[in-house]
Amino acid sequence: MHSWDLSTGVDGPGTRFVTFLSGCPLRCLYCHNPDTWRIRDGVRTSADDVIAEAGKYTRFIAAAGGGATVSGGEPLLQPVFTGELLHRMKHELGLHTALDTSGFLGARASDALLRDTDLVLLDIKSSNPDTYLKVTGRPVAPTLDFARRLAGLGTEVHVRFVLVPGLTDDPANVAGVASFAAGLGNVSRVDVLPFHKLGEAKWAALGRDVPLRDTPVPTATEVAAAKALFVAEGLTAV
Repeated sequence: MHSWDLSTGVDGPGTRFVTFLSGCPLRCLYCHNPDTWRIRDGVRTSADDVIAEAGKYTRFIAAAGGGATVSGGEPLLQPVFTGELLHRMKHELGLHTALDTSGFLGARASDALLRDTDLVLLDIKSSNPDTYLKVTGRPVAPTLDFARRLAGLGTEVHVRFVLVPGLTDDPANVAGVASFAAGLGNVSRVDVLPFHKLGEAKWAALGRDVPLRDTPVPTATEVAAAKALFVAEGLTAV
């Protein structure tokens, strides 16, 4: 089986083998990987090649208590390839598996794919449909539906929420995400991610205007206030 893969490498907390797949249906205003939007901009590779590369690090990753993550782009744009990677990383290599997704294409994830997924890193970019549409160019409903499906399956979820001043930081918006996440019952952690400008060079290199060029990064106080809203709902926010 073949697909388009952007890159692989060992990274992240606990040391994880991360595979980045090209292609994404969202156009997030703060995207730091706009070079992953189009599948054809990736490098064609096979699941065999990815598994062989991951296998070089298996002992090191296992000793560090890490695992393997399939990310993007949006990995569920290539659900068959993603499913094969997760299955083989879990059953052939014995690694803890994670799927990093916006959830917008969650309906494409088969039950088998999700059975091979130990953890879903789910980006919930806003609780407000209008704000979500402004941020991504897409509706929020598919992501929320996927979150509810994961809750029904009992799949562990880490919610990721990007705090952007003037865009997603309204207390009512943050509280809405917190209330929704708390009601699922399977969210073990919330990562409140401060907006940053590290992707601006990529936007420029692609000849694209940077939509949030004048948006400031949030202060430590603003980040702490957002985390407090999640904690108030009984969630662990980091």
